[in-house]
Amino acid sequence: MKILKGILLGIVGLIALLLVVALFTPKQYTVSVSETINRPKAEVMAYVTILANQEQYSEWVKADPNLHPQIIGTDGTVGAIQKWDSKDDNVGEGQQQITALTEDRMDINLDFIRPFEGHAKAANIFKAVSDNQTELTSEFYEHAKYPMNLMSYFIGRKMIEETQKKNLHNIKTILEQR
Repeated sequence: MKILKGILLGIVGLIALLLVVALFTPKQYTVSVSETINRPKAEVMAYVTILANQEQYSEWVKADPNLHPQIIGTDGTVGAIQKWDSKDDNVGEGQQQITALTEDRMDINLDFIRPFEGHAKAANIFKAVSDNQTELTSEFYEHAKYPMNLMSYFIGRKMIEETQKKNLHNIKTILEQR
C-alpha cells in the first residue's frame, strides 16, 4: 500500500510540476526555416502558391498515400481552400486557406479538426537573391492555450521545424530538376 501511495504522489507531483512549467512556457511561437532555390522568384512563387502541388512535396500530404486533398475555389488565388480528411490520425482532418498574396508573400490560415482541434497561421516568403536564385522562407505561427502550450512549444515546434525543412528541400529538388 505504501508503494502504491508513493507512486500516486509521484504522478501527482509530476503533473503539478508540468502545470507550473506550462505557466512559464510561451503560448505563442514562430517557426521559420529557409532554403535557397536555384530558380527565379516568379517560378518558385508560381509553384508554391498552387496548393495542389503540395501532393508532390509536402511531407504531411505524402504521409497518407490515399489522401487526395480537395481544392475549393481557384487554386493559387486568395480564398482558395484545400481540405483534407485522412483515416490516419497522423494526418487527420482539416483545411488551409490562402488569405493573402503579394509579390513577396503568401499567407495561409490553417484549421485542424482531427485528431486535435486547432488554428494556426503560416506564410511563405519569397525573396530574389539573384535573377536565378530565390530564398524561400516558410513560417508557421502557433498560439496554444494553457496547458497545451507546454507540449506544443517543446514537441510541436521541433516537429514542425523538421517537417518544414524537408518540405523546402523537396521543393528545391523538384524545381531545380526542371
